Amino acid sequence: MKRIFIFCIIIAAVLLVGFFWWNNGLSPVNISDKSQVIFVVNKGEGVREISNNLRSKNLIKDPVVFFILIKKLGIEKNIQAGDFRLSPSMTAEEIAENLTHGSLDIWVTIPEGKRAEEIAEILRSSLATYDPAWKQNLIENEGYLFPDTYLIPKDADIDLIVSMFKNNFETKYESIAPQDQNKLSKSEIITIASLIEREARFPEDRPLIASVIMNRLELSMPLQIDATIQYLLGYQLDEKSWWKKSLTIDDLKLDSSYNTYQNTNLPPGPISNPGIDSIKAAINPANTDYLYYLSDSSGHNHYSKTLAEHNANIEKYGL
Repeated sequence: MKRIFIFCIIIAAVLLVGFFWWNNGLSPVNISDKSQVIFVVNKGEGVREISNNLRSKNLIKDPVVFFILIKKLGIEKNIQAGDFRLSPSMTAEEIAENLTHGSLDIWVTIPEGKRAEEIAEILRSSLATYDPAWKQNLIENEGYLFPDTYLIPKDADIDLIVSMFKNNFETKYESIAPQDQNKLSKSEIITIASLIEREARFPEDRPLIASVIMNRLELSMPLQIDATIQYLLGYQLDEKSWWKKSLTIDDLKLDSSYNTYQNTNLPPGPISNPGIDSIKAAINPANTDYLYYLSDSSGHNHYSKTLAEHNANIEKYGL
């Protein structure tokens, strides 16, 4: 009986300690401190890392309690990436709830090679302030909406967003801008980079595609780049895509300055928003005599110097 009594005392003590530990961990760090700080949740951060960061910012008392609380509430997948206005006077539960809806800014990722209308769709799905009129502003800045991950204020207007994109572009471009601007203008470089971005599936293809483009321009040959026709055709309702998969003979005959099968010049402007590697390739193309390339079923490109070699590749890869 004595052993049972001692065991019960130990269990009770453990439960009592656990009760105080749990409740202390849920309580505010300082209930009288109403000051607010900006706490940032980075894209991809897990609950454990968020908990430790909250503790390091003196916003919660115990990261283990907070971690368990999130699991207990079942809101792990509801936590948003962004920045939040939090206070040491808030309880752990209030902070947890705030992280699911109280973001001041929203993380938005713009992938490489998207056209303006696709970026508009990303903004529409990310920001409650989105206005359909934003699309035209984005289209007018095609090519200079630099692909990256941005922390955008959730009440931002399109002028601020475009400014963020373009300022980032200018910073990146200036870091790699060619010293000799006589050969190609900045606009031409970005237009070529936008073609490369749409045509290259693998990094090693970017400078090679750039060389084909430059070689054809020097010979006044049509570029014959499918992506320019896809850009011209626009949204494909049946495919639910802005880039038509299979072009027809009639598509290649369309009368447009974007039709690089009918014209020998670059299109009048960029057809997508290229990343830094495609811009680098446009500035420094590989030194080759290639005039042709095709993509096989796996997306790998095969290059040739003559039409006869190109036709042989078409037969070889069953295209």
